[in-house]
Amino acid sequence: MTLLQPIRGTHDIMGADVKLHNHITETAYKIAQNYGYEEIQTPIFERSEVFHRTLGDTSDIVSKETYTFIDRDKTSITLRPEFTAGIARSVISNGLTQNLPQKLFSAGALFRHERPQKCRYRQFHQINFEYIGAKTAYSDIETIALAHEVLSKLGFNEEITLEINTLGDLASRGEYKKALVAYFSKYKEKLSFDSLRRLEKNPLRILDTKDEEDKKIVADAPLLLDYLNDKSKEYYYNLLEGITKLGINYKENPKIVRGMDYYTHTVFEFTTTELGSQGTVLAGGRYDGLVEIMGGSSIPAIGFAAGIERLAELMKLKGFNFPIDKNFYFIAIGEVAEQNAYVLLNNLRKAGFRIFAEYSGNISKRFKKSNSLNAVATLIFGDEECVMNVIKVKNMISGVEETIPLDKLNQYLEKF
Repeated sequence: MTLLQPIRGTHDIMGADVKLHNHITETAYKIAQNYGYEEIQTPIFERSEVFHRTLGDTSDIVSKETYTFIDRDKTSITLRPEFTAGIARSVISNGLTQNLPQKLFSAGALFRHERPQKCRYRQFHQINFEYIGAKTAYSDIETIALAHEVLSKLGFNEEITLEINTLGDLASRGEYKKALVAYFSKYKEKLSFDSLRRLEKNPLRILDTKDEEDKKIVADAPLLLDYLNDKSKEYYYNLLEGITKLGINYKENPKIVRGMDYYTHTVFEFTTTELGSQGTVLAGGRYDGLVEIMGGSSIPAIGFAAGIERLAELMKLKGFNFPIDKNFYFIAIGEVAEQNAYVLLNNLRKAGFRIFAEYSGNISKRFKKSNSLNAVATLIFGDEECVMNVIKVKNMISGVEETIPLDKLNQYLEKF
């Protein structure tokens, strides 16, 4: 039945996948704390204007991909397609601009109505980092170092490449936009409808086109590096020098752009060739004008985000395995044992033991269940054992069974 299937572009996350998602999030947050970040949780939906202001009405995200609806009070609501806009709104509305800098970490679900494909979902998950209130190349270096450390701690090295570019300051971008308009205007008859629309409103967006014919034209477009003023060049070279000193390998990629005017200077991506077309696993950049667009003061900021599904898939391709859980399986046999088992189980679990329990049912099936759970030991608690304050413990690896006094049980189980 269709009703019993997840909606297209969504997926149920369970078992080992949940553990992997949690491992990614917990690893990222631990590293974020070392860099002075605090966690922030914002609503999964905002007034649509929050994203229209920041992403722009002509962006693919707003025009084609957002989940937007009219609430009962006639307010236009959008499920968050990314974290940054909502966090910027939160920084303003909670008065955090009076206490800068702010380093904020988030993790959770996002929503985009894209064509589902490998590692691309309509409900997906990200880890997200925002460094608000710092405006030097050194804060950019720190941010890239943080991103690199997160990926390294997750086990990525050679399979991940840091690609970096600069968008310069607004003055440099202004000159570059003029050059792009002059160049693309020569190809109006060949450009796609979307690129023609962008040519008038924001020509930088053409550089990020998904149209294959447009890509051929983009290949020979002017490079922003040729239009940087001295101030922007100095910022960029300081950045590259700092990354080099940290021993982080990178390659310059002049095709990495961000279409919105509030993006300045540094943009970067960590990419891989192992996920096909979904090669970007982490992306970030400096967005000095965003908070002002949202209605706040002019505040510099830089941040990045990484897709948890893509990271998880890449980790599985690498053969990532969790340490085997130390599972114990508990079987109660007999009425007296069953009536007293829950007290014993409660004490064992409070002591930190991971125990699966069956209180009734076929004995042979229960032992098979113990094997299927890869239990290191099975605890057998019958009426006789209950009366004598002992329990039988069967080592599921060696097959050896011993009778252990209950007051020695915790100490005995610690040996597994």
